[in-house]
Amino acid sequence: MTTAPKNKPASPRKGETAAPKKSAEKKAPSAFNKPLQPSKELAEIVGAAPLPRTEVVSKVWDYIRKHKLQNPENKREILADAKLAAVFGQDKATMFEMNKFFAKHLK
Repeated sequence: MTTAPKNKPASPRKGETAAPKKSAEKKAPSAFNKPLQPSKELAEIVGAAPLPRTEVVSKVWDYIRKHKLQNPENKREILADAKLAAVFGQDKATMFEMNKFFAKHLK
């Protein structure tokens, strides 16, 4: 019984050349990395400086953890304090709804 060698790189077929290696191209930043200005309600939590969406979400989670605003029985639920209620527009929200509320407060 013969076995084929493992981990042998595939060679191009006869008449074909290997694909050229991609050089380090600069890609345009995604919409998630574009700095956005928070509203005054959201600025009370994350600061007034323009931030990318990813940083806004990170800072809000830091705020939630610091103030222990997660429902202990259901960690996916956020129990809003006065500052978060101004952003959410309600007393509680799920972690999956947060980005929907942030969209209304970022320009």
